[in-house]
Amino acid sequence: MSDDGMYRNPILHADWSDPDVVRVGDDYYLTASSFGRVPGLPLLHSRDLVNWTLIGHALDRLEPASAFTSPRHDCGVWAPSIRHHDGRFWIFWGDPDHGIYQVNSRDVRGPWSAPHLVKPGKGLIDACPLWDEESGEAYLVHAWARSRSGVKNRLTGHRMSPDGRELLDEGKVIVDGDLLPGWFTLEGPKLYLRDGWFWILAPAGSVETGWQGAFRSRDFFGPYEEKVVLEQGSTEINGPHQGGLVSTPAGEDWFLHFQAKGAYGRVLHLQPVRWPEGGWPVMGDAGEPVLVHRKPELPPQPVELPATDDGFPGGRHGRQWQWTANPRPGWTVAHGGDGLRLTCVRTPYAHDLRRLPHVLTQRLPAESFRVEVELTLGSEELGARAGLAVLGDDFSWIGLERTEDGVQLVHRYAEGVAERERDAAHARPAPRGSARLRIDVAPGARCRFSADTGDGFRPSGLVFTATPWRWVGALLGLFATAPEGTGPAGTASFTTYRITPRETSRP
Repeated sequence: MSDDGMYRNPILHADWSDPDVVRVGDDYYLTASSFGRVPGLPLLHSRDLVNWTLIGHALDRLEPASAFTSPRHDCGVWAPSIRHHDGRFWIFWGDPDHGIYQVNSRDVRGPWSAPHLVKPGKGLIDACPLWDEESGEAYLVHAWARSRSGVKNRLTGHRMSPDGRELLDEGKVIVDGDLLPGWFTLEGPKLYLRDGWFWILAPAGSVETGWQGAFRSRDFFGPYEEKVVLEQGSTEINGPHQGGLVSTPAGEDWFLHFQAKGAYGRVLHLQPVRWPEGGWPVMGDAGEPVLVHRKPELPPQPVELPATDDGFPGGRHGRQWQWTANPRPGWTVAHGGDGLRLTCVRTPYAHDLRRLPHVLTQRLPAESFRVEVELTLGSEELGARAGLAVLGDDFSWIGLERTEDGVQLVHRYAEGVAERERDAAHARPAPRGSARLRIDVAPGARCRFSADTGDGFRPSGLVFTATPWRWVGALLGLFATAPEGTGPAGTASFTTYRITPRETSRP
């Protein structure tokens, strides 16, 4: 971001899907969907709504634990809501297969409570609570996933106990999108009280091409009026919707939302919001998203982004990494020095990285960038391998494999319909048992792989175009595996993981 008093969207060009935000004092906190990755419920902090850092996660493991022993990229944490009430932070979310959960904590940095199942059931998603500080009443609204329940395009409201642990009624449909001409896939509600009105901000129209709606009523259970308050219009920002509203101490309102960008995931935008007296919110520029705008009237802050680089000090990985399922003891090896040691986990699925729970991942952090890491394979087990990957419905990786001819540099890939990977380039010797691995990512998530085995970087294979998962952007990953068998299979060591953004021409 620039220091000229202006910002440019997206403010974070990474997959911070389905964002929600809350202000506490002079601090702003944001969470987002984490689906099946662990730890879940990322927590970001800002002082100016433009520059953000990742400060932790609110969910150490996904529950029920037995359901997340293997990757489930379209399950888990969907569209959380974060609020601050009674001196505590609260996060509610819907797991489409199990129900509505909440966690809470006095300190945003934890410890957070164990997940509590507020409402069990299939297809319950996008939950948001509201505490009416004047009346003492508490409410909850949620949407529905047709894939699990056969129901969609409606919002259901409940009275909730003030302690946030149970719902006090069977629920009532308070907005039925089927009764609104032209409205479909209504979901992602965020609930607010303002000037005596109950407000629900909710997107509709699908992820890639939809719009942001606003609904208001004098009574929580309705009836509600509706209005479209943000849509693509004449801009190039598709599907601008689903996010959170927040007010600054100066009285400004801002809306943080996502834009679906294929392999990059759902990137984060910031829109100004005006409230004409007695009227509806006006987001962006007369209801269309802005690309460049004046920053919020808040104290200037240094340029910051969520961390990506990692020297793995003390053998530990940073908080920017997530596993593709609930982690198990022994996947990493503690040691006194720097660098990450991953166990070469024995698995029958080494031919398909999409099925491995022990891949350590992070988001694509920018439109154009270079990622590098140094790898040493410390395994004598034939077939042991480790590498740097780009993971989605298609995947590609470059790394090292122990063969009868010694350690070889290999580069492999698989298309979404393929059950097994294929060679993307001919193997070549890695005589030192180590390599420097590199991926250059260009606009369109076009990935060029290369490696240095001691004689300088050399390109490997053809350009690979990254693809998203269902609901999730492509991921960068580190992994180590070995064939099925018994006994230890050695380790792989990763050092000096570094990402360098590249300039991209922008309008």
